[in-house]
Amino acid sequence: MAKKVLVVATVPSDDAQLREAISGADEIKVVAPAADVSWLDWLTNAEDDARREAREAAERVASAVEDEASVEIDRTSQDTDAAQAIRDALRTFQADEIVVLTRPGEDTTWLEDEAVRAALDAHGIPVRQLELMQA
Repeated sequence: MAKKVLVVATVPSDDAQLREAISGADEIKVVAPAADVSWLDWLTNAEDDARREAREAAERVASAVEDEASVEIDRTSQDTDAAQAIRDALRTFQADEIVVLTRPGEDTTWLEDEAVRAALDAHGIPVRQLELMQA
């Protein structure tokens, strides 16, 4: 049976740690919620830069793992609502595992924390958080 991994990329990475985390996956779907948004930017809907960074994060993650498995980027997931992005992805992609990529420790943003919480609430699917240095 094919192993399916949903990668929630809140930071760009082409890291070996990521490739190790998804080893054994046959299919990967990448969602990239716009997570690098301040409260003020979020309140004023000034999220364009964060959405661009999210698209770049998705592309870099996909490039890093494309030799490992079949990869699909969810091009509609660059919103600030990580929970919705995860729910939407799981409607069409029955993941065996969710891997959430975040900045390390205190460098995480409030939206990255929300992405982790949303993944943990995702219907009993195992979740791993990888704290990566921003590439």
